[in-house]
Amino acid sequence: MRLGRRSSNVEDRRGRGGMIVGGGIGAVVLALLAVFMGVDPSEVLQPQSPQTPYSEPGGPITDEGGVFVEQVLADTEDTWNEIFPQQLGRQYQEPRLVLFSDIVQSQCGMGQAASGPFYCPPDQQVYIDLSFYRELRDRFGAPGDMAQAYVIAHEVGHHVQTLLGISQQVHAQRQQVSRGEGNELSVRQELQADCFAGVWANHARNRNVLEAGDIEEALTAASAIGDDRMQREMQGRVNPESWTHGSSEQRVRWFRRGFESGDVRQCDTFATSRL
Repeated sequence: MRLGRRSSNVEDRRGRGGMIVGGGIGAVVLALLAVFMGVDPSEVLQPQSPQTPYSEPGGPITDEGGVFVEQVLADTEDTWNEIFPQQLGRQYQEPRLVLFSDIVQSQCGMGQAASGPFYCPPDQQVYIDLSFYRELRDRFGAPGDMAQAYVIAHEVGHHVQTLLGISQQVHAQRQQVSRGEGNELSVRQELQADCFAGVWANHARNRNVLEAGDIEEALTAASAIGDDRMQREMQGRVNPESWTHGSSEQRVRWFRRGFESGDVRQCDTFATSRL
């Protein structure tokens, strides 16, 4: 990737907590699967070694990982500041991104390193512990800067959903339906965020941000975190009714759809019978 400017919307809260417990996408998915199967999450979360040194809390970000996050977020800002007026007839409101390393307080509650990246609609902030990337690379075989950028673009996709009122509608509907129907709504929401990440990638390509092999890295990451793949690893079988994010094939297909079209209107996962 050939990234440019750095976003001013990144807050560094790393180093404000104690021991890092768990971390990354492997931990969060395995923990969620453990809860679903009635297993104590502590049985699948393992302590992580300390991270490499980084900037002092609240100070300028100087480490490579933090700078990369600032650059990717800036590129998503450039993309959505362009797309919103052109395709949606409105102005984009940029989210903030919080880097953390142990626990973090958000308006959605207390987040832990083990929860991996998440977006909180009430405060319109993305939260990420960079140990997530180590899990993505080492455990799930999805290395590369574009794989990491896809993660941020996906979470920013949830911000887009909040600005468009989609997240609020899904939350309200989930309170009125069965668990299985609620899971399907969650899958549709997550796949739409994947599609929005693909829309960002389309515009990044048009600005010559992407390099050869970048899209393959993003697709590998999308496939690595499919619910079917995670369930197969955790329990040796696949239960589609319990999915909350979609299969590897679905996540790849919706990211690709956004990437090939560059059109937000092609990402309406709620209006199709085939996910």
